[in-house]
Amino acid sequence: MFRYFENIIDPFQPFEEKTPPKALWPYFWSQIRTLKGWLPVMALSSLAVALGETFLIFYAGRVIDLMAEAGLQAFWAAHAAELVFAAVVIALLRPLLIFGNHLLLEQTLVGTLHVQSQWRAHRHLLGQSMGFFQNDFAGRLANRVMQMGPATEDSAYIMLEALWFSLVYVVGAMIIIAGIDPRLSAVLIVWLTLYLLYTRLLVVRIAVASEKWSDGRSLVTGRVVDAYTNIESVKLFAGVDTEEKYVLSAFRRLRLRLNRFLRLATELHLVLNLLNGLLIIGMGGYGIHLWTLDQVSIGEVSATLALALRLNGMSGWIMWVTIRLFEHFGVIREGLRSIAVAHSVIDRPKAPALNIGAGEIRFDAVSHHYGKGKGGLDNVSLTIPAGQKVGLVGRSGAGKSSLINLLLRYRDVEDGQILIDGQNVGGVAQDSLRAAIGVVTQDSSLLHRSIRANILYGRAGATEAQVVEAAKRAEAHEFIEGLRDPKGRTGYNAYVGERGVQLSGGQRQRIAIARMILKDAPILILDEATSALDSEVEAAIQRTLYGVMQGKTVIAIAHRLSTIAQMDRIVVLDQGRVVEDGPHEALLDRDGIYASLWKRQSGGFLGQEAGQ
Repeated sequence: MFRYFENIIDPFQPFEEKTPPKALWPYFWSQIRTLKGWLPVMALSSLAVALGETFLIFYAGRVIDLMAEAGLQAFWAAHAAELVFAAVVIALLRPLLIFGNHLLLEQTLVGTLHVQSQWRAHRHLLGQSMGFFQNDFAGRLANRVMQMGPATEDSAYIMLEALWFSLVYVVGAMIIIAGIDPRLSAVLIVWLTLYLLYTRLLVVRIAVASEKWSDGRSLVTGRVVDAYTNIESVKLFAGVDTEEKYVLSAFRRLRLRLNRFLRLATELHLVLNLLNGLLIIGMGGYGIHLWTLDQVSIGEVSATLALALRLNGMSGWIMWVTIRLFEHFGVIREGLRSIAVAHSVIDRPKAPALNIGAGEIRFDAVSHHYGKGKGGLDNVSLTIPAGQKVGLVGRSGAGKSSLINLLLRYRDVEDGQILIDGQNVGGVAQDSLRAAIGVVTQDSSLLHRSIRANILYGRAGATEAQVVEAAKRAEAHEFIEGLRDPKGRTGYNAYVGERGVQLSGGQRQRIAIARMILKDAPILILDEATSALDSEVEAAIQRTLYGVMQGKTVIAIAHRLSTIAQMDRIVVLDQGRVVEDGPHEALLDRDGIYASLWKRQSGGFLGQEAGQ
């Protein structure tokens, strides 16, 4: 039974992948509309439960009147059948009705919306550009994605299980009390008006305080995760005190925002108890007064008092769930700041896959200034014939990384175009573009998964033998065989830790190279691919890389110029422009920037001013 209700709606079903709405209610509707025709069913079941609860109190008053009218001797003889029927309804039918209502609300509604909103938010963020992730804390983004689930599902749950139930209950109570005496319902109407006015005033303030509180939580999470992610740097630079102060400032801000929220909660207790005191005195006292005038029965006075006491208990619950609802609204609004952001790099509708041939790359008058009007690349034209191996050299800020990022389409060019085998990379599907390019960077981070899973990222369908062969060619198989993680997993099953922290820099680099070898892409980008290796291992890897390069188009960036001196051609960038282009010996003879960098090398590295 549970499984049936859990599987009514598939939270992972295909959906129209577009930027989520920025406004609260359009976003909320985009999530709950997947429930389709089940929302009215949920509303009707909550309606039935609320009416049943109201009728229960009314019937308790009726029983008291029946007892008073029939007397001790005649009560059971006159009303036994009715009481047995009422007992069956209360003992069996009522629990089944409530059970069915909760199956719909919890298994179907909550079970769907919780993971659906998180999954869709995650899917959207995965499509964001590299620049998007570089401009925010990973921890804050993750926090916002994970908070959307409980905030969205609990908002829907509160509306159906609490607010809709309470509305039906109060309306039912008013009808019953009006049937007893219209003057009693007037007291309830006055209380309800004051209650709603205060609720409206409170939730506006709660919404603002909640959004700021949620923002404070995300800031703390972002700073804490940032410290943990970069714990090696924190330790190396004795930065524990610095991190404590940095995070403490966020915690202080969070506490201030929490205190503002809690002040409203404390104020709520005072005002609510004043209003509820007036309700009990007003309805109970006035009911007793009408009884003294013989205008209502004892059972009706009892029902009136019971309804007043029940509303006294419910009013606090209703207020709290209303506050929680608007707290969730604040969380959703805060989360939408990151989630409802349009992708800056998008595929055109029905963009074709890159039809990779020989692998020629052409930069045609490419300019990219990161929206600043200057810096970056300025009118770069460069053709790399298929199968050619090109070294890319330049001082820090020369534009090397910008050129690579645009080729990988981490960003779109502002002017000009980049062509691979005559196809504009801006017009093909991003995944197909990156599938054709193998990349090894200076800081090759790994996924917190097994060694095997990390290598298989290069080609998911590869066999075990192909994985091992790639590792051997990357000089990684021997150390992999000796690995053992904290949970006892060994060899290719061993986990590498977050970003590969269980491995040394050289080991991470060799796993990344193995992954690239397994991918076997026609275009290779080597960005300081051997910088983390010792000389002996580097020499072996260099031989492997030269073998891997055969028949492929290669762009290699290296500070150690000796590693690219044997390239077919070396391109020198300076201030976003190509200033020198030619073989190693020809550039030395030219005695320009490249020759200057070559002379300044110490131990095979560029000087400080030539860093990337």
